[in-house]
Amino acid sequence: MCKSESIQSVTGTSDAEKSEVISDKVNFDEAIRLAAYGKFNYFIVIISGIVLSAVLLETLSISFVLPVAEKDLNLSTEDKGIVSSVAYAGIIASSHLSGFLADTKGRRLVIMLSLLLSFGCTLISSFVNNFWIFTAMRFFCGFFISGSSATIYAYLAEFHTIKMQSKVIMGAAFVFGVCSMCMPLIAMLIINQEWIFVIDFLNVEYKPWRLFVLSCGSLSLISGLCFVFLPESPKFAFNNGKKEEALNTLRKIYRLNTGRPAEEYKVKEIVVDDKNNESSETDSKDLSLWKRMWNQTAPLFQKIHLKNTLILCSIQFLIFNTSSGFYMFFPEILNRAIEFSNQNPNASCTICEAFYENRNSSIAEVNPSSIIKLEFKTYEYSFILEIIYALGFAVIGILVNRLGKLFIVLFVLLGCGLCGFAISFVSIVNLSIYLYVILLACGLSVNVITGSTLELFPTSLRAMAVSLSLMCGRLGSVFGSLVVGLLLDKYCKYAFLYSGTTLIICCCLIFFIPNISNRRGKKSCDNKEISPI
Repeated sequence: MCKSESIQSVTGTSDAEKSEVISDKVNFDEAIRLAAYGKFNYFIVIISGIVLSAVLLETLSISFVLPVAEKDLNLSTEDKGIVSSVAYAGIIASSHLSGFLADTKGRRLVIMLSLLLSFGCTLISSFVNNFWIFTAMRFFCGFFISGSSATIYAYLAEFHTIKMQSKVIMGAAFVFGVCSMCMPLIAMLIINQEWIFVIDFLNVEYKPWRLFVLSCGSLSLISGLCFVFLPESPKFAFNNGKKEEALNTLRKIYRLNTGRPAEEYKVKEIVVDDKNNESSETDSKDLSLWKRMWNQTAPLFQKIHLKNTLILCSIQFLIFNTSSGFYMFFPEILNRAIEFSNQNPNASCTICEAFYENRNSSIAEVNPSSIIKLEFKTYEYSFILEIIYALGFAVIGILVNRLGKLFIVLFVLLGCGLCGFAISFVSIVNLSIYLYVILLACGLSVNVITGSTLELFPTSLRAMAVSLSLMCGRLGSVFGSLVVGLLLDKYCKYAFLYSGTTLIICCCLIFFIPNISNRRGKKSCDNKEISPI
């Protein structure tokens, strides 16, 4: 029997009552636990999921824009690859800086500013009529949104105990999945409209796809404004010497969660746990910005962390290669395949052959001044994919502590990888489309891997570690988008074979993550988990 269990069995006290008998000097994990779990935590989980959704809408909504804006922006297939990947290039360019700022200046400030600035870039891009200016705005949108895409994981985790972190991350992922279902719905409601507004002084025909771009960016504005009213991570404040600020935040959380006065919160002082003691010298005022950034990054590549850093970065690169890189062409490939299937209902061919047959004739019929629409079934399949993500995140959140991360990640990546191989050979278009949907569901494993990343690195390096691993993931997105853009016209089959191969390689790399097989479903008496917090 664990010590905490034996205390409860002897005294007969509940978790809420145990705060009366516990010393007023506790470590941080215990201080978080005594603040209780309630309304504030639910709100943090929800807003974190909305932030993740804002990042997705800012980066992936372009996939619905490319097929209908190709004549307005004069896009070739290669140009589409550039536009679809340039936001990720922006994320890559700023990931290091945003991770450093989040670890030294604070999680909340970085998240809030990044969301608001990315919305500003999206607003401008919705009025742009020039390919290169549009591309530049998409780059800066990615540059700014990077600050929230990785930092939000650290921000969310630091409001919860070690045991709860994997669950709340998957809870935010579920909210993310539900919100993401809005993207195909918004696209269906807006993009297929037939109105055009001419803005003479900008020399722009404002078409539905432009409103869709702006609508997707509005979530960044809403979530960014929410952070005006949210506190800084108490764990970050504590680690940076602001112990009273951390205590005040925990008192407010206690009041919101329990409905009791903040004065009843029993913790008077948070003490440093020697076993997990963290110190950071990266915030020295005597060092230049670049020197401080180097000091913040270098520990990730020292012997103690090097192996974990390289493995996690490689896995994220390979997963994003398919989940985001191949998603960029998902609506277009589906739209061409569905059009071909409608015109040739009894034809037997692969999805690539259907794409080849329909592509040239469809482009030839386009009138530059007309409104290009997507097939209704394109939205339908996109919506199915988002439902898979929402349900998948919910199921993973429930089972992650029972089955362990290893089983879940292997199940997802192996299944999706085999679908990637099958797409190239299945000669039934509708079945190929469903296999394509499952292939893109490999992104379900990203948050599980990120949960392991949070547990493997200390608070002082956590945001940087997640930023670096997700930066490599975004690099995989760029690489994947460019690969598809180059292969799609002539070597479509090999693009899908490539995606299947990368996911199978991921399955092999998973076994080298030290804590991937840890489970948190059972209480631990000896606290042997690898979780330096």
